[in-house]
Amino acid sequence: MSVTDKIAARLPRIVSERTERGPVVAAVRLHGVITPTPTPMARNTINVQNVETALTRAFEHERLVAVALLINSPGGAPTQSALVADRVRELAAKKRVPVLAFCEDLAASGGYWLACAGDEIYAHGTSLVGSIGVVSSGFGLDGLIERFGVERRVYTAGANKVRLDPFRPEKAEDVEWLKGLQAQLHEQFAAWVRERRGGKLKGTDDELFNGEVWTGAKALELGLVDGIGTLRGVVAQRYPDAEIAVAEPRRPFLSRLGLAGATTRSGDLVLEGLAALEERARWSRFGL
Repeated sequence: MSVTDKIAARLPRIVSERTERGPVVAAVRLHGVITPTPTPMARNTINVQNVETALTRAFEHERLVAVALLINSPGGAPTQSALVADRVRELAAKKRVPVLAFCEDLAASGGYWLACAGDEIYAHGTSLVGSIGVVSSGFGLDGLIERFGVERRVYTAGANKVRLDPFRPEKAEDVEWLKGLQAQLHEQFAAWVRERRGGKLKGTDDELFNGEVWTGAKALELGLVDGIGTLRGVVAQRYPDAEIAVAEPRRPFLSRLGLAGATTRSGDLVLEGLAALEERARWSRFGL
């Protein structure tokens, strides 16, 4: 048999193999604290910049039938939560494919905001879901610098430029201002949940939007999720012939090199340490 004949004999099989390839469900991992300023110590963080490539790649599959969001997050920055969720909805509308959100260990606060970007939300019965509220945290360091004889000097034009400065004593009027800001953000969060969940919600606003966190089983009763299930289980039922392709968001450069704790200056080390403690605290609030 000539070379040409061998190639010709091979062609039908190649075509057949290509046409037999099934549909794809593209899964994107959204794991970590939601923050616009990831640090080298952070293993996983979520913001619109570092998930853009993974989302774009997921929605560009030629044989795409659905996109899955694998969410494991204690929340974080509200604006980044909204920007990522808006980007998911933008791509879903453009590609005209459904988005299935899966709550893993934790989809709390901003993590649940991300889950609401899905057309359907699933959770494990033991998942922690909800925490529809707003929280602000920081450190009061005025006593620390006084102890070491350090004087902080700040010069401003505008009386409110240094509200809640951690190196100055806390003022009651600043706390009231912060609470007002939180109330506005809280209402936007609740409005987003109402928009995405609609008539599926069961319960009053006081029950649903008080910052409480529930198991996946209880979240199902409240209408915060659509079902109990996992990625593979739901895909096997909904799209039995589908292949699951996972897209990973990029991690901080030093984390990818295995040097997550690397730093060059003692001041950087202190700031990185505080950031790491705050990140750890976000998870530990939920026993994780």
